[in-house]
Amino acid sequence: MRSRRYGLRMADLASELEPFARSMLDPGEELLGACVASQQKRLKGWMVAVAVTEERIVIQRIKRGREFVAEGEPLSLRPEDIASARAGGAGTWGAMPTSEIMERATIDLKIRTTAGEKLRLMMMRGEGKPFGKLGGGEIQAEGVQALAAWFERHGR
Repeated sequence: MRSRRYGLRMADLASELEPFARSMLDPGEELLGACVASQQKRLKGWMVAVAVTEERIVIQRIKRGREFVAEGEPLSLRPEDIASARAGGAGTWGAMPTSEIMERATIDLKIRTTAGEKLRLMMMRGEGKPFGKLGGGEIQAEGVQALAAWFERHGR
């Protein structure tokens, strides 16, 4: 399956995402997980890659219509850079019959930094049926789990 918007086959996600995520890290940092998300701000949205290490998460905007080509500078967040974070299912906003399906398949992560910046990341869990492989598969599921563990470890 190929996404028309970004030109990336879901089967290729692991082979594209992992090297891209590693390129966002400092020498000697270990990649604990990586996933893709849609970052939203005021009626606009774009695709980002999220890399998780022991001490920070790195969020990098990806150029539209390209296969994992960085756009702009990455945002590096350490625990002390995060004022608050909340997560929920993307389906919790509506009363549509599809809400429960979306709740189980997606995550809506809202982060507020100590600098006052607000981030909203929506990501597929990458596991289960019916969206498993369509939602990014194993690398996405592992990346989402690594991100959740990072927030838990750092008390956010």
